[in-house]
Amino acid sequence: MRYDERFKTYLFVGMGLIGGSIACAIRRMQPDAVIIGYARNKDKLKKAVDDKVVDRLCDDFVSEAGTADLIFLCAPTSANMRNLELLAPHVSGNTLISDVGSVKGDIQQCAKELGIEEHFLGGHPMTGKEKSGYESADPAILENAYYIITASEKSKKEDVEAFTDLVKGIRSIPLVADPAYHDHAVAAISHVPHLIAATLVNTVKKADNEEGFMKTIAAGGFKDITRIASSDPDMWESICRSNTEEIRSILAMYMEGLKAVDSILEKGEFKEINSLFSESGEYRNGMADRRGTRMFREYKLYIDIPDEAGQIAKVAGILAAEKVNIKNIGITHNREMAEGALYIAFDREDDMIRSIPLLTESGYKIIRLN
Repeated sequence: MRYDERFKTYLFVGMGLIGGSIACAIRRMQPDAVIIGYARNKDKLKKAVDDKVVDRLCDDFVSEAGTADLIFLCAPTSANMRNLELLAPHVSGNTLISDVGSVKGDIQQCAKELGIEEHFLGGHPMTGKEKSGYESADPAILENAYYIITASEKSKKEDVEAFTDLVKGIRSIPLVADPAYHDHAVAAISHVPHLIAATLVNTVKKADNEEGFMKTIAAGGFKDITRIASSDPDMWESICRSNTEEIRSILAMYMEGLKAVDSILEKGEFKEINSLFSESGEYRNGMADRRGTRMFREYKLYIDIPDEAGQIAKVAGILAAEKVNIKNIGITHNREMAEGALYIAFDREDDMIRSIPLLTESGYKIIRLN
């Protein structure tokens, strides 16, 4: 079943970055859809009305439950569960509810206990952005992003098909997964890495001297693998509360791996280090490079430039003259990875590729692509 045959009226309970971006994408692909918005502070959604993304705002989302074909729960996980409880007695007919949280087990179990499993279909758009709130909403962050759909045994086939079609319509990549395995997978590829990054940064902080020498030279690889340590603390507290057991399971595996590395070092079996990096490199190099958000879908090149005034402006000017879009540009102070003195970041791979002959023909040496 096509999404536009199944869903004509949408209700968004909470409309921050993710909810707002989905609403914008639906408006773009389905101009005649009716979109109703709810937020505890209605003033936050005035822009959504002005943008004509939202047709109207409501004071009580529960009273709108019977009018909507598809309800998106877009608040934090704990709030989504409370809102689901409020909606449960008023859901009937063909109304479908979905959420956008990164943990699925708790809310799927909640839907089961409320007796509305057939009306609930979990969703997790794997995307994001540095800024939050509707004012930062952008349908482009959904493009080429994985959107995981977690169906239950009571999910209707036609609902899953229509929702999958909707996900394709907003230009995301739908993946259907078991809720429990979803939580196990995201614990491994997202939740535990965030905890590791935060712990590693704090370890360096404790090991640093009073002058902050480590902080000064930290760049390159260290900053790449710890970027996610700057994530929203409140959000990560909520995620760890919701997915504790899966996180602990993966964390235990990781700690066993660290113990094995420590044992290798203790015994001086350094050839095992070679094997460690060979095995991890082979697996990582096989990962699809689908970085689904503008924040993560970034391509970099590094070049050598002379230490002269105006060089950065010159490089930027060369690319601007050919209408090559630059996301970021800056000096690399730590060059342990043989990076060039200047890095240039692009949103699009083809912009990076176009820039290479423009720069080399102007006498700049490309050191590395990322």
